[in-house]
Amino acid sequence: MVEAVQGAGVVVTGAGGGIGAALARRFAAEGARVVVNDLDAGKAEAVAEEIGGIAVPGDASAIVGAARDALGGTVDVYCANAGVASGGSAAAGEDVWALAWDVNVMAHVRAAQALLPDWLERGSGRFVSTVSAAGLLTMIGAAPYAVTKHGAYAFAEWLSLTYRHRGLKVHAICPQGVRTDMLAGTGSAGDLVLVPTAIEPEDVADALFKGIEEDRFLILPHPEVAGYYQARATDPDRWLTSMNHIQQKWEAAW
Repeated sequence: MVEAVQGAGVVVTGAGGGIGAALARRFAAEGARVVVNDLDAGKAEAVAEEIGGIAVPGDASAIVGAARDALGGTVDVYCANAGVASGGSAAAGEDVWALAWDVNVMAHVRAAQALLPDWLERGSGRFVSTVSAAGLLTMIGAAPYAVTKHGAYAFAEWLSLTYRHRGLKVHAICPQGVRTDMLAGTGSAGDLVLVPTAIEPEDVADALFKGIEEDRFLILPHPEVAGYYQARATDPDRWLTSMNHIQQKWEAAW
């Protein structure tokens, strides 16, 4: 059992399935009191019933108040997990870009705005951001997703560097492929890049809890991502060339 979460009031957004449901189950198993959020009320209620949690369905951008009330007035851990896997190129419609930005970045910002005053006053709080390896690297065929996941990672990083001396713990989870409905929706690009090394949602939860125990910001359920990230930073032109080769391979397979 991880002492840091026993008895804690935890909110997990996008928890009707996939990574979110796995996180909710793991927090509950570790003795936390869990609010399960999802746009799909039926899915939220099903997971909440399964784990003995509380369903608070609705838009992840606007549920902090209701979740806080459901937990008796205090949120100790907030998992900003809800996301949208928007595909397309730079030519994707503005509505696609706007939705990706709103769900993948601004929902995190709005949650932090609602949570920080209380957390900073009492000197403790934990913000868990489900980002993606795309936020550290990129993803072919999915410009809105890759760009906004970079934004989600940058915001989590900013929260950590700004408030860690005031008791805020921040974790950024950056997996590659995870066997969820979202992966199934990535099409041929996902089949090429993500499916071969895809892991289960429960593996992501395991990685997060190991990171909590070790007090680490960056959570890499696929450890090899660390090497890719290092290569990107130290020789960006070589890295971009290698990624372009993957892009060309994908185009040739169309």
